[in-house]
Amino acid sequence: MTDHRLLKEFRGLFAGVKYEHRRSNLGDFVAMHLYEDLVAIHKSNRYVLSVESMSRVLNAQNKRKGIEARRGDGTFGELIVGEKPLIDPGYKVARGPVATVEIGVEVKIPAKAMIKQIDRVKSDLATQVQHFKHRAGSSNPICVGVVGINYAAVATSYEADRVYRTDGAKYKHPIQEAGEACLRLEKVSPLYDEFLILKYRASNEPPYPFEWVNESDTRQEYAAALIRISNEYQHRF
Repeated sequence: MTDHRLLKEFRGLFAGVKYEHRRSNLGDFVAMHLYEDLVAIHKSNRYVLSVESMSRVLNAQNKRKGIEARRGDGTFGELIVGEKPLIDPGYKVARGPVATVEIGVEVKIPAKAMIKQIDRVKSDLATQVQHFKHRAGSSNPICVGVVGINYAAVATSYEADRVYRTDGAKYKHPIQEAGEACLRLEKVSPLYDEFLILKYRASNEPPYPFEWVNESDTRQEYAAALIRISNEYQHRF
């Protein structure tokens, strides 16, 4: 079974390690692997050629040059003329400053206290679509949303020296909130061309186990999304 890089790196945030939810770059790191997966499946010649020629790159900065818009997780677009792209070992997609947006990915990973966060998550997701589309040049960006929803029976988070563990009463366990969180996300999912909910279980307690709620379905849904994104890129660009 194909081990897609995005799914592998998402797993790596939890499996065998303490998940640090305060690290703001985790979504960026997961998102960038979608572009590697698009190369690997090779379903869009236009996409693969744009990557190989390095005319299109993964945005390496916090915002597009000359545009007052926050960069989403993993923004892919046209390299600014005269700029030199960078290639990282083990990666096919180069990095550099972009002038346009052709694909934008926003990743959210609320591991616990999900209902408390869900309105902010929905707002961020909705706003990000507008940022992707704001003055995106002549392109009609493909917008991809990825949200991880935890179904663990119990979960712990850490802030400095303090430990917070769900108790099922005042602090609901993830499994108690997961279904409602998914339902609430349905209101924002139509804004995206592709919207993936990654259902997983991670207690964030030693030895830090991780599993997909349904591994086969998760892999199939992600693989299907990659094909549709590739087809859209071939059609739009």
